[in-house]
Amino acid sequence: MDDVDRALIAELQRDATQAYAVLGKAVGLSAGAAHDRVRKLRERGVIRRTTVEADPAALGRGVLAFVMVDSSAWMGDSAESFAAIPEIQEAHIIAGAASVLVKVRTATTEQLQEVLRRLYAIEGVNGTQATVALETFFERPVCAG
Repeated sequence: MDDVDRALIAELQRDATQAYAVLGKAVGLSAGAAHDRVRKLRERGVIRRTTVEADPAALGRGVLAFVMVDSSAWMGDSAESFAAIPEIQEAHIIAGAASVLVKVRTATTEQLQEVLRRLYAIEGVNGTQATVALETFFERPVCAG
């Protein structure tokens, strides 16, 4: 990856709906060259997908919690079990006091409690510790620079 690739990614993260002519102009390329580079970045897996960033509260998912999951077994083979809970946005195997860290968005704290119950149903899970976010200062994408 060179500086032009990084600039393309930054521009796409800012607005992925840009025409290739606009995108190319922003980074000093023709529309065709910008299109070719973006295609190659996709083929190499650098750009994994193009998506829309929606407001969670507007979608009825205003409660954000981070849950540390304790286990009695290795959880590395449990990805599908965590992915089966639609309220979980992210799940990470971690080092430290817990085994897994999950990011959960629900409409209510009662729904969060139900997610915690479903986490306990995953084989090997023997505890959780949830932290509810009161306010989010910012969230940002991974910087290409």
